[in-house]
This record gives sequence, structure tokens and C-alpha cells, in this order.
Amino acid sequence: MSLLSIQSVSKTYGRDARALIDVSLIVPAGARTAIVGPSGSGKTTLLKLIAGFERPDAGRITLEGALLAGEGVHVPAHKRGIGIVSQDGALFPHLTVGENIGFGLPKRQEGRDKRIAALMATVELDADMLSRRPHQLSGGQQQRVALARALALEPRLMLLDEPFSALDTGLRDTMRRTVSRILSASGTTSILVTHDQGEALSFADHVAVFREGRLVQAGSPQSLYRCPADRQTALFLGDAVLLDATVIAGQAETVLGPIPVGPTDKASSDTASRSLVMLRPEQLRIRWLGLGEADLMKGVQARVLDSEFGGGLCRLTVEVGEGPARTVLDLRVSGFDVAAPGETVAIEVVGQAHVLPA
Repeated sequence: MSLLSIQSVSKTYGRDARALIDVSLIVPAGARTAIVGPSGSGKTTLLKLIAGFERPDAGRITLEGALLAGEGVHVPAHKRGIGIVSQDGALFPHLTVGENIGFGLPKRQEGRDKRIAALMATVELDADMLSRRPHQLSGGQQQRVALARALALEPRLMLLDEPFSALDTGLRDTMRRTVSRILSASGTTSILVTHDQGEALSFADHVAVFREGRLVQAGSPQSLYRCPADRQTALFLGDAVLLDATVIAGQAETVLGPIPVGPTDKASSDTASRSLVMLRPEQLRIRWLGLGEADLMKGVQARVLDSEFGGGLCRLTVEVGEGPARTVLDLRVSGFDVAAPGETVAIEVVGQAHVLPA
């Protein structure tokens, strides 16, 4: 069941700045959706249109079947029943934590204090923080207060505008998991806007990739990561190994040997075709051959050109083949599999390759 429906929405600033171009997207009820893309891709503009801060030039936006924008209708932001958590939390510095959380609740509402206390527990903050001011909190605590304030009004939809980007890396990961757990427990439908693809893939159960004002691809994190729509999306969503290949009857002939490919029109054809196939680095098993021939494993041999030790995850640049068929690959390997320049490694491919469109 869909909660939010965006149909053929476009938005232009000035005469030539096309921020969104014919975007259509369905947000399932109860889902955590991530809108991800580089700067200038249109994701923030879409958030503003959903929130009611901007009007679309064309198209329509509906929430639970009710028209919010389009066809001459524009429901004001404060009447949409949508909660927002921004990058900096936007807490009122002169109010206490309790006053911030209860800001939108009627002062004389029965059970107001219990509601605030319950929200504090929901976002995993101690009750003794109720009387503190925002400047007395850490960045992560401030974001939890902002989330509690947004949840206080029981919004039909929660918008998260890069809420973790100002936090340190370790705290960002912790907060992302915490917020994800809180939203799931409350059953709140949410949309996260971010430029961090790793954040989008780990937070959401539905991801939409934007580029240059257009929706490029939408689906589950797993489907987008494993089967991206094109080369740019493949590289944006993570490290990718791209190989020239001849594809025929479900198999790609590559410099790494024959690799089965996923179901595509090209893959099922009995006619050979030149294509570009994608593997994710974790599909390549690397084994250092410094211990002798007995340690050879399946796969092809490659010569190490450069290596960079980084602890648990290291960078390895290798070359496979010779002459015109020579291919240089930039790989990520375990710290136990790193080898020095000039040494030989064996590379084995696990799983299927994905055929990218021409």
C-alpha cells in the first residue's frame, strides 16, 4: 500500500534551471525510503515539494490519497501532517529539552508531561536531560531531541534532510541505526535525503537514485546495488569492477575468465555481443601466491602493480593478461590478502556479473 504518490512532477527555477524533470515515485506505507544523488541532482528540491515549502510547476503529489499539490491545489506545510528533521536539528536554543520536544503539543493537553517522557524514552535519552538546554547536549543527543519533537505530533510522514551529515563518522553510524530502529518500531513512514550512498543503502528498504533532476532508478537496496541501471549508477552506489566482455547464452567471456551473467535480453541471446559487465569488489576472491604452487586456487593469475595497506581493507592494483588484452584492475582486499608490487595473486570470481546497457 502506498502512502505518498509523486506523479510526473517537474520544477524549474528561473528560466533554465530545471531542478526536477518529470519525476514519478511511490513511497510505500511504513517503509524507510532513501532519496540519494550527488549535489544538484534534485533530491532537496523534491523534499521541499513534499514538505510544502515549494510548489511544483507540473504534476501532482498525494498523501494517503489526498491531493497536497498540483492541479491548482497547494496545501500549506503546517497542514500536511509531515514531520521534518533537518541537518542541524533546528532546536530552539532558549528552550529546555522538554520544552523543545513538547513545543507543538497544547500546553494544557492532558498527559502532556507523560507524552514528553515517553518520547524521551523512545529516542533513548535519560529523563534527567529534560531540563538541559540544547548547547549542553552532544550532536547525537540534539538529533534525538529533534526526532522526538517531530514524532510528538504523530506525523503521517517523516522527512529526514541529511540529519547525520554533521556528526562524526562513528556517531553517524550509531545514530543512523538508532533512528532506523525508532522509526521501524513506531511504524512511521520516512524519507531520508542524503548524498551518502552507503547511508542510503544501509538505512532504507527502498532507495531512489537521482541524477540531473531525473529519477534514474528505484527499488530495494539489494537490487540497485547488484543490478544498477547504468554505468554511472553502478559507480555511484559503490566500488565497481567494470570489464569488457563478449556475452552469449548466459555467460560473459572476460579477462577474468568465463562468468555467468544475470538475466537480461543480451544474456539470453544465442548471438555473441560485445558488452560491459559489472562485478562488485567483494565478488573477487584474492589469494597471494607467495607460499608456492600448492596454494593456487581457481581463477586467473594477476601481477601486483601497487598495494596500499589500510588495516582490514586494503587497495590492490593488479594487471591481468598481456599485450592488447592487458587489463588493470583496482581492487579492495583483506589485510591478510595484500601482496607487494611485483608479486603474483590469483583472482577467483564468485556469483554473477551484471550486464550494463550500452
